[in-house]
Amino acid sequence: MTALGRSSVRHVVSVPDHGATLALSWHGVTHTGYRRTANEDSYLADVPLFAVADGMGGHSHGDRASDAVVRRLQAAVDGDLIEPEAIVEALNQATWDIHQLDDADRGIGTTVTGVALTLVDGAPRFVCFNVGDSRVYRFAGNELTQVTTDHSIVQEMVDAGQLTAEQAENHPESNVITRAIGFSIEPQVDLSILPIVEGMRLLICSDGLTKEVPAERLRLHLAARLSARETANALVDAALAQGGRDNITVIVVDVVRAPAP
Repeated sequence: MTALGRSSVRHVVSVPDHGATLALSWHGVTHTGYRRTANEDSYLADVPLFAVADGMGGHSHGDRASDAVVRRLQAAVDGDLIEPEAIVEALNQATWDIHQLDDADRGIGTTVTGVALTLVDGAPRFVCFNVGDSRVYRFAGNELTQVTTDHSIVQEMVDAGQLTAEQAENHPESNVITRAIGFSIEPQVDLSILPIVEGMRLLICSDGLTKEVPAERLRLHLAARLSARETANALVDAALAQGGRDNITVIVVDVVRAPAP
């Protein structure tokens, strides 16, 4: 387990050539859970990058893969904003790092998902990135929306109409993913742009949370409007109360103030 970054109750970002500022609050937390002997999740939580990586490869080895990803992402940061291309390049470099770590050819890898502050036509935006089945959710207007699409066998079955979303959560192959960082394969990274709206909340998490806590309960926790720290901790507690069968990692990011659209 690697936890990089810090928590903040208010971090102000000046938008270049825009004459405006953006204020964020956030908190990240991780827990091994009750069934695992090691925590293979890692996270990075600091402007401009918020990312969760869920390692695969067995005791200690998945941890090395997730660690490589968050450290490469942190090394790509140079200021309060980042270009999407720099994120993709960091994930490419992490793939090579993981290849070198895998000296016994065990086949280790990791998911990664997150958001980052960037500029689009001079205006601040979040760029969301995803490889695997860790998730980003957006909460705004009392509605919770899953921003990312899982790269998994069951998601492909949902897309084909063979399963409902509810059936997919409890399917025996729900942990089989179709994309990852590692395994000596160039990663396929999904990228999308999110507008930044004052009052919106972002939830970035590993599947140790979403396999235990249904979407409606996630929404209710975010709707309670506790601080980012209190909300993140409450979500981890909710997953543990449901059994805590996997490592659980959560980052909550709040947009405290944003420029008008």
